[in-house]
Amino acid sequence: MSNLGLIIEERSRDIGDFLVGRLIPFRKKRMVGPFIFIDHMGPTVLKKGHYMDVDQHPHIGLSTLTYMLEGDLMHRDSIGTQQRISPGSVNWMVAGKGVTHTERTPEDLRDKTDFTVHGYQIWVALPKELEEIEPEFHHIDEKELPSWHDNGTTFKLIAGQGYGKTSPLPVHSELFMIDVKSEERYTLQIKGELKGEIGICIVKGSINACDTTIEQDNMLVSKVDDSCTITMEPNTHVILFGGQPFEEERHVYWNFVSHDKAKIEDAKRRWAQKQFPTVDEDQTYVPLPS
Repeated sequence: MSNLGLIIEERSRDIGDFLVGRLIPFRKKRMVGPFIFIDHMGPTVLKKGHYMDVDQHPHIGLSTLTYMLEGDLMHRDSIGTQQRISPGSVNWMVAGKGVTHTERTPEDLRDKTDFTVHGYQIWVALPKELEEIEPEFHHIDEKELPSWHDNGTTFKLIAGQGYGKTSPLPVHSELFMIDVKSEERYTLQIKGELKGEIGICIVKGSINACDTTIEQDNMLVSKVDDSCTITMEPNTHVILFGGQPFEEERHVYWNFVSHDKAKIEDAKRRWAQKQFPTVDEDQTYVPLPS
């Protein structure tokens, strides 16, 4: 079987000052391993008076993973976290039974020179027995992430396990997320190195898999067991992600994820009635979509 089970083209959507590329969920593929949502932010040049400001909004039943390639963001949440994220580092917020947060352009970058924002906002569903855990937040600096080189290609393990290495990010299920950049043409070995389903986001350049060329702004989805040879062309940047899928279906409404629809209905009620915890000294509120 070819591992070109599905090629997903990035679908752009306008969210004000940004065009965000939605990769998953997709109608033919709702999840890849425990990964249930991937938005590609930018690259967008922000000019004076235009910022990334995502007001207070809630989550349940998932962990958010923010990974920046260019530009900085300031994260604040209802458990008291204030954490700036810079390119190459990782923010990991475990929503569990319920958390509220904001993402904003840092104050020192406002009303100054133009700057570029480019990164990924990712949701990882929690195992059903952990959907009600207390919220947590973790920040891992780039220098703490395992990295290595092979024939001019650089690897960085952002989350989970792969290639015999383990990221310090405290994940809750069997998964992986790996940043790979090639300088020359490179044969990317996947079989035996990663466990579970696999997605390949092509950030820059192109890859060749099973005699098919896939360009940037697309995602290749396959199963590792079906893997054929993947070749990265020179100056190509990909992100590998995936892992073991859950047995149970996950339901999604807005920012809420659960295996149980009743938990989503309860979260909708609590947010509409403003019963979620809030971010200190922030009066913003994103209404529940109708």
